[in-house]
Amino acid sequence: MITNETEVKVRYQETDQMGVVYHANYFVWFEIGRTHLIEDLGFRYADMEEEGIVSPVVDIEAKYKRPLRYGQVATVKTYIKEYDGFRVVYGYEVYTDDGTLAVTGSSSHVCVKKSNFRPISIKKHFPDWHKAYEQAVGEADGVRN
Repeated sequence: MITNETEVKVRYQETDQMGVVYHANYFVWFEIGRTHLIEDLGFRYADMEEEGIVSPVVDIEAKYKRPLRYGQVATVKTYIKEYDGFRVVYGYEVYTDDGTLAVTGSSSHVCVKKSNFRPISIKKHFPDWHKAYEQAVGEADGVRN
């Protein structure tokens, strides 16, 4: 599978009273990784939106294993975990700066018409994206930065 690695420096405002990254910030980091992965595949969300299509989150989860703290650098690894032509499930792994796994997660997305929120087939409406997603799921251990 193709994987994107994005570094995120933990900013002070991303931490909570305990001095660790506030849990919701990982979802922002997931989005950063997802956007970079899509760009690695040669596409942009903005182009899709110009055609009146958006890709909302329909499910998201995170499992917290180790804390990250202000000043550390996190590495967000993002990949396409599942894809069926309609739904895309992205997988995420967030590592501390010493390589320790801190968080795992996933988010599920569908593409819908912005005007009425009715789902569309990625395979039918965006055949280039479809092909790239199928290849990204099928390729073994490629890493793109």
